Amino acid sequence: MDALGETLPWMLLYIAVMTYLLLFLAFGSVLLPLKAIAMNMLSLTATFGVLVWIFQDGHPHNPLGFDPTGNIEPNLPIMLFALIFGLSLDYEVFLVSRMREQYDKQGDSTEAVATGLQVIGRLVVSAALLMCVPLAAIGMSDVLTIKLFGVGMVFAVLVDVLVVRILLGTAVMRLLGRAAWWAPGPLARFCDRFGIKEADLPADDTADKPVPVAVR
Repeated sequence: MDALGETLPWMLLYIAVMTYLLLFLAFGSVLLPLKAIAMNMLSLTATFGVLVWIFQDGHPHNPLGFDPTGNIEPNLPIMLFALIFGLSLDYEVFLVSRMREQYDKQGDSTEAVATGLQVIGRLVVSAALLMCVPLAAIGMSDVLTIKLFGVGMVFAVLVDVLVVRILLGTAVMRLLGRAAWWAPGPLARFCDRFGIKEADLPADDTADKPVPVAVR
């Protein structure tokens, strides 16, 4: 417990700083990284609450096939924290990247959020459901720690994608409007030069060329 307590603050600081920097370089916004971190913490707190209710308090222990011990091993929440945080950021990047792409094309934040969600939403939900299949198998283990890990990951993935990202995350971006993509001038120029961007497709050189016509 002492070793975990000494290392945990540095782990949290490292994750927060690196997450903010990488998301800023990806999206060029000073607010979206904060929104992503807040959404991640919401998913994590919901997951930890459910794990305490199930495995520590032992409410539905009979259907899950285990005997509650009244406590949770302290290293498991830390492991889950790191894995869930990283996995949640994957879904965040998928969604917001498409929204940013639409915003750069249309210049309208509301349309960008709606169109980006329509383009990538089903793919993100499908990926989350596929991820839950092996995690649910892990949750069927007879070893309590492995069962806790599997159940926690399944709940975290479903809540994060279906509730936090698809509903709350897009609602927050809709309320922020154009402010969601804002950055101060110097930071915006820095991101334009050094940011993480998808490669542009090569220009179609055949667009202005005449189409050959077959002559009989």
